[in-house]
Amino acid sequence: MQNYPGPALVTLATSLLLFVCAAYVGRCRVRFAIKAPATSGHPQFEIAYRIQMNTLENAVLFLPALWVFAVNLSSDWATALGALWLAGRIWYALAYARAPQTRGGGFLLSMLAFGALGLGGAWGVLRGLIA
Repeated sequence: MQNYPGPALVTLATSLLLFVCAAYVGRCRVRFAIKAPATSGHPQFEIAYRIQMNTLENAVLFLPALWVFAVNLSSDWATALGALWLAGRIWYALAYARAPQTRGGGFLLSMLAFGALGLGGAWGVLRGLIA
């Protein structure tokens, strides 16, 4: 069995990012007295909630693409593209929290990395099927 330390590290970092996003929502929930199960109220709470949900939605798509790419094409390139995705999502979250209209750059970077992982992973699978 091959060892995949890079993609494993990216996966753990993604879990940490999701935890930090959830903690930010919790902090905003307390700060602005938003009682569960409400998902609206103060604008900054709504921003925190959208950051968390958008990151979660993207992570569900990103993680399988990361691992399919790593297993079928290149662990090293999966790690590099995964790190770009993480950087994009962090940029996105920080920009969204400060000024939502500035989140586009982080979104674009993460989507480009995700697209490369998806296309590369598909190529690796097809190459394996053909061989």
